[in-house]
Amino acid sequence: MVQSINTKVDLVIDATSHMGLAEYGKIMIGDKGFEFFNSRDVRKFYQIPWEEVDYVIASVMFKGKWIPRYAIRTKRNGTYTFSSKDPKKVLRVIREYVDPNRMVQSLSFFDVVKRGLKSKFSKK
Repeated sequence: MVQSINTKVDLVIDATSHMGLAEYGKIMIGDKGFEFFNSRDVRKFYQIPWEEVDYVIASVMFKGKWIPRYAIRTKRNGTYTFSSKDPKKVLRVIREYVDPNRMVQSLSFFDVVKRGLKSKFSKK
């Protein structure tokens, strides 16, 4: 069994990890960090301490009505992508531990296309 890094738990919710193939499990948010535990395989888990979190990136659609997924970018180990039953609740709890200036929206589809076209046709 995996030992949790949290001493106090604020939220436990069903979630999906989008690292490679989708893995189903539970997200646990507490005073020490963000944790994901796989439902089927106890060896598959992610534990991210709050000191290691660089940015929290939310994919926002329909002017904030729907948040399909969010990602946690760490300082050393890359980006971890998750989705959950109630993403707004998860992001509100994360906001207690991460600076709100470090919580950003991801680029929309049109922003990505516009950025690509600008770089394609810009003079070097």
